[in-house]
Amino acid sequence: MDTLEKLNILADAAKYDAACTSSGVRRGARKGYVGNTVSSINGCCHSFSADGRCITLLKVLMTNYCIYDCRYCVNRRSNDIRRAAFTPKELAELTIAFYRRNYIEGLFLSSGVIRDPDYTAERMIETLSLLRGTYCFNGYIHAKAIPGAAPELVTRLGLLADRLSVNIELPSEQSLRMLCPEKDKRAILAPMRQIKDQVLENRHDLTRYRHTPKFAPAGQSTQMIIGATPDSDRHILCLSQGLYRTYRLKRVFYSAYVPVVEHALLPGRDVPPPLLREHRLYQADWLLRFYGFTADELLDDAHPNFDLQLDPKCVWALNHPERFPVEVNTADYEMLLRVPGIGAISARRIVAVRRWGRLDFDALKKLRVVLKRAQYFITCGGKGAEGLRCSTASARRALLALEAREHTAPMQQLSLFRD
Repeated sequence: MDTLEKLNILADAAKYDAACTSSGVRRGARKGYVGNTVSSINGCCHSFSADGRCITLLKVLMTNYCIYDCRYCVNRRSNDIRRAAFTPKELAELTIAFYRRNYIEGLFLSSGVIRDPDYTAERMIETLSLLRGTYCFNGYIHAKAIPGAAPELVTRLGLLADRLSVNIELPSEQSLRMLCPEKDKRAILAPMRQIKDQVLENRHDLTRYRHTPKFAPAGQSTQMIIGATPDSDRHILCLSQGLYRTYRLKRVFYSAYVPVVEHALLPGRDVPPPLLREHRLYQADWLLRFYGFTADELLDDAHPNFDLQLDPKCVWALNHPERFPVEVNTADYEMLLRVPGIGAISARRIVAVRRWGRLDFDALKKLRVVLKRAQYFITCGGKGAEGLRCSTASARRALLALEAREHTAPMQQLSLFRD
């Protein structure tokens, strides 16, 4: 099998992995080295950096051979598919050749588990060592740490990659036992804890010794599959909140389950992927990380799943009419963040501008506040928007109509590969 044929198989096998960002690290050009890395906010295979560039990553598996038989996975041991494996030299040469032709600006490397976790991790380390050492590649590398691999191998991988990630796969231990009986929750969480501890230790060492090698400078992330098991949105969001707090993750990624194999425990092939549910979880995740919300505020036992018709912030506002309307000229920053239509940047602008004078609706429009949402929840100088007289029910109807207009196009997964 030639290299191009292997690339077709292993790039296609990697398409279901959504945790593929190119953010969080800046490394300038170095004499004698190829490439650099520019910090960006977030993204998938095509990501936009802070300076406006579109960063393209080669997303590929080292191999799609796997010793595990996870029931949801297209690469599972018992699935009859074409198998392939790169040698470390083949993959390193392919990556650097693509970079020199300006096809890519970084590498995202994952792998099935071949032989055992240690052997798989060693092959990935050998690949990255060739890239960093022999080919002097200075660009972005995101690598998947293999659960069950020896701690010293995770350390070596973190010294070669910019970002590490360990996929938690499924939202609960019960789901993991049901669909991945050969995997263990502790084996997944152990490398996550190790990466967190080593990142913190490395940052401390860098303050004392300038030339200390950097360990995973862009931090770590994880991914979980949504819709393959009956876990509720509340359970998933509480888990994400715990992961952010305990392991200091940069991102938790949510991947709508795509039926790729037939099994009695999984949704059938005729069940569409829950893409809108995935979208609501990403919106709620953003509220956790940047807007000061907690999982218990957004969902409770009476309402364990998100309303697919409205975004979580609007639902929270409609369910708490006692907190509104908010007077934009006096409300604090934290309360402004909770108003639908006002984001973090708009809230900072409001707080800065109102020091010099009182704000009205025209001023808010100039500050890029999304008034078609915010107008139902704010006042300016004690007055609401001109001609607007509405109750919670009418505000909900208006927001539903707005949401319907904004989502007329079908939801699509973020992937370079389309069937």
